[in-house]
Amino acid sequence: MIDFDYPLALWFTPLALSPLFRLPFRGAIAPSIMEGPVDPLSRWIATALKICGVLAISSFILAAASPHQFGGGVERVGEGAEIVFLIDRSGSMNETFAGRSPSGGEESKASAAKRLLQNFIAGDRHDFVGIAAFSTAPMLVTPLTDRRAAIKAGIDAVDRPGLDYTNIGRGLAMALSMFPPGLSDSSRAIILVSDGAGVIDPRIQEDLRADFKKANIHLYWLFLRTSGSPGIYQIPDAGSDTPQAAPERHLDIFFKSLGVSYRAFEAEGAEQIGAAVQQIERLERHPVRYVEAQPREDLSPGLFVIAAVAVLILLLAKLAEVRMFRPRGAA
Repeated sequence: MIDFDYPLALWFTPLALSPLFRLPFRGAIAPSIMEGPVDPLSRWIATALKICGVLAISSFILAAASPHQFGGGVERVGEGAEIVFLIDRSGSMNETFAGRSPSGGEESKASAAKRLLQNFIAGDRHDFVGIAAFSTAPMLVTPLTDRRAAIKAGIDAVDRPGLDYTNIGRGLAMALSMFPPGLSDSSRAIILVSDGAGVIDPRIQEDLRADFKKANIHLYWLFLRTSGSPGIYQIPDAGSDTPQAAPERHLDIFFKSLGVSYRAFEAEGAEQIGAAVQQIERLERHPVRYVEAQPREDLSPGLFVIAAVAVLILLLAKLAEVRMFRPRGAA
């Protein structure tokens, strides 16, 4: 399909017919050439010069309209998955794993997660990645895309200061909504990066359970554990084993009840985060079909070449003219 950047220039196209009526060559005065012999070569040359004139003008006009052909796309097969990074942006993510504000060369949990997630997308994979953040409310950072620059920019933003509250239920609902409806040939996964767990309302739990089963999405929880805080697998006393008292443990129990592929990784430092990210990278390496966009093809250079050649021929013909007859009235 051919399109034009400046289609208004095409209104001048009828000017290209002007060489059919008049060429800028010298006229000759002769009483009559009817009795002369037929000269097919001259007729062919005259016709060719008219065609060159038409080509020169029409090519310049078409080139001025900036025609181009859309590149379309080429289907390719790579390795990767459709992945949504769901990042906790509560205030505690800006603290170190020791539970204090970073000082000196220390790195916050959010900064460590950002650095290692950048490594995840920097390899030879071809993932479609979306990014969502949550604290008091969820926030869409980037939709599912395979554009590396957009993904990198989205991950760069995950260490911005957040709020204290952790509304993980609404965050999961947004992450699920980011996947296109219907089944997909690609593997789909949500990677939850959080240093704590909020309590999910039982009604929202039922909705999430139904949505996860319907979409068949893998779930990974990268739990960034602060030193001294309860772990996922730490069982409290019988009277304290409630979602409010042990939210991490009960969130893990809820995830296991979803009926989908689920794995939790408990990390207490950057090295453990890196090991978990590498393991997820290996688990979510599946064949994925994608369409690689091709750049559009600019047709203007070819038209300028045609116009230049036609003008050159006309110029040579003009220079080759000879004056065979004197104009009427000349001395």
